Amino acid sequence: MEPGSPFGSSIQSLVTYLRYTQAISYERLSSIFASVFGLKISEGAIANLLEKVKTSLDDQVTQILQRLRRAKLICSDETSARVNGHWEWEWVFQNPDVCLHIIRPSRASGVMYEVLGEHRPDIWVSDLFSAQKNHPAPQWQVCLAHQLRDCQYAIDAGDRIFAPAMKRLLLRAFIIHRRREKIDDARLKRYRENLQERLTGILNLAPHHPDGIQGKRI
Repeated sequence: MEPGSPFGSSIQSLVTYLRYTQAISYERLSSIFASVFGLKISEGAIANLLEKVKTSLDDQVTQILQRLRRAKLICSDETSARVNGHWEWEWVFQNPDVCLHIIRPSRASGVMYEVLGEHRPDIWVSDLFSAQKNHPAPQWQVCLAHQLRDCQYAIDAGDRIFAPAMKRLLLRAFIIHRRREKIDDARLKRYRENLQERLTGILNLAPHHPDGIQGKRI
């Protein structure tokens, strides 16, 4: 037989789905295919199959990267990932049109410049991690989902002054955003002014709990 995996596209697709969407291990995949489909496929064969799938997607990854390097808006985040027995970092770069995941040993801002090259988007959306603060865009939108999570953490920790008020404000902003297409410009302007007024009042609060103090400082 010619080099490479002998399994066709239907098996490749199913193995890829079960492995990367359902996070099923090689050992369990081998058992599932034997028990459910009567197909004997070893863990090594699964590894070879997925390697073949990976190379077949190289062109699509290149196209996604090219579109990302033309994007005006980019949202980014990173999280830990286990690779060959040690920890690395999985980065995501996305907007409503494309999504790119890469894994690198580093969590430093250099990864952003590696991915984007010379491209500089207009707006960057991210959390407050130090590397993300070194984004290449002239405008920066702090991820409100991360802020909402941090507020809930502070509330659970015991803050009763700053975090609850900020959480209500964020939820109000989310509701307005979901209805934005149905709101006329004049009303949207009033909503924005009201949010700004409420935010000013919240920032004037004096929390006593350490997590509330930290949340206000951020």
